[in-house]
Formats: sequence, C-alpha cells, structure tokens
Amino acid sequence: MQVVEDLDELTRLVYRHQGLFVRFSEGPEADAAQASVDYESGLPLPGLSVNRLDPPRWWTRPLTDWLARQICQYAHLAERAASRTGWILTGKVVGRGPDDEPLLTDVEPVAWLGKDALEQARSWYSEHFHVGHSSA
Repeated sequence: MQVVEDLDELTRLVYRHQGLFVRFSEGPEADAAQASVDYESGLPLPGLSVNRLDPPRWWTRPLTDWLARQICQYAHLAERAASRTGWILTGKVVGRGPDDEPLLTDVEPVAWLGKDALEQARSWYSEHFHVGHSSA
C-alpha cells in the first residue's frame, strides 16, 4: 500500500477519489479479523468506525482545512498504542456509530497516512482553527 507522505498529497488524493475515509487502528489486516466496538456499552458495531474525508456541501473553506480537521478528530487513537496508525480506505457505509461516525463494510485499503502527513495535519489544524471551541 502506498504511503501518503504529506497533507498536499492527501489533498490531491481526495480530489481524485470521492468516498475516502481515514481510520486509526493496527491496520487493514488486524481490522479484517475484528469488528469495531462501542467502548462504553461493549457492543460490537456493524462495521469499521471511520472518519470521512469528503467535505459536506456546507463546507466552504479549503479542502486542506477539512482534511486536517478530520484527521485530528481521531488522531489521539494512534497515540494510545504504538501499533496504531492512520490509513485511508473506502467501503460501503452501513450505519453510524455512537459518535455519529460512519461505519464501513466491504473495506478496501487505499494508503497509509505517513507520520509527516499526520504532523502537518496537526500543525495545520492548530494554526487554522479555534481548537477546543464548540459549535453553537
């Protein structure tokens, strides 16, 4: 699988391919063997928990802003265990998880999210957003 080395490369990838998502886990092989779980209830979810990379219609800021935000929403999951990393995937949306995140089946891995891309997303997010403020 290719590695997306920086935020510009990710932006180009999302421009070329609709329906991409990001996931932070031990990777496609590990995820094929186990389902996502709602940690609070302990219930298995009907698909893999992901974060969408396509911006919604109301998003009028640059795509790079959206991507940095989406990556940073769940990047903390990669910090919990050294074996977890970000990866880009596509698949069939079969529902919504407890945080209203998409749940995917029929998953097709697309690319790994490189460490530099993750760091650039974090930097971009903190520079371009009011991090920590809630929506009205």
